[in-house]
Amino acid sequence: MNILETIDTPVGSYAPDFELPGIDNQVHHLSRYLEKFRAVGVISMCNHCPYVSLYLDRLKNIQAEFAKDGFTLIGMNGSGATQHLTESFDKMKAFAQRHQLNFPYLWDSTQDVTRSFGASKTPMAFLVDCHGILRYKGQIDSHPQDPLSLGEDYLRNAIACLFKGQAISLTETKPIGTALIWRN
Repeated sequence: MNILETIDTPVGSYAPDFELPGIDNQVHHLSRYLEKFRAVGVISMCNHCPYVSLYLDRLKNIQAEFAKDGFTLIGMNGSGATQHLTESFDKMKAFAQRHQLNFPYLWDSTQDVTRSFGASKTPMAFLVDCHGILRYKGQIDSHPQDPLSLGEDYLRNAIACLFKGQAISLTETKPIGTALIWRN
């Protein structure tokens, strides 16, 4: 694994805009999402991560729960495809279809956007408000191994606070999961 410098966008700063291909064969721009949605959740994810597998149903539920309020999730795969063959663009399409993702899944083949956000693990959540400001980053919740256990639902709580116009009490948590695979 290579350790590369990340920009690590701090909470309260502008999120990095991006233009990335999606598995739907369209180019996706964060700025266009921000024109249509009140908030966007960017999830650093990949196909081979066991933690991502644990969270897929929870992510689909978050998308379904908040979509009516003007929210969308975006999955972003910035893992090195040459180091892990399960991370190719075609494998991403098969992964999304097999798991019936209800949100866009984008490929960051250069890893530039992934580094700009400061993603270090999969999954890692980034909540961006309609003005492009990063409002939360870190874990999706405090109970990755057990979706039914009681714990803190960090991303869900941050979205709810944002939509209610309330301050987000916990704006950053330490991510847990699988370390990103950086390409050489």
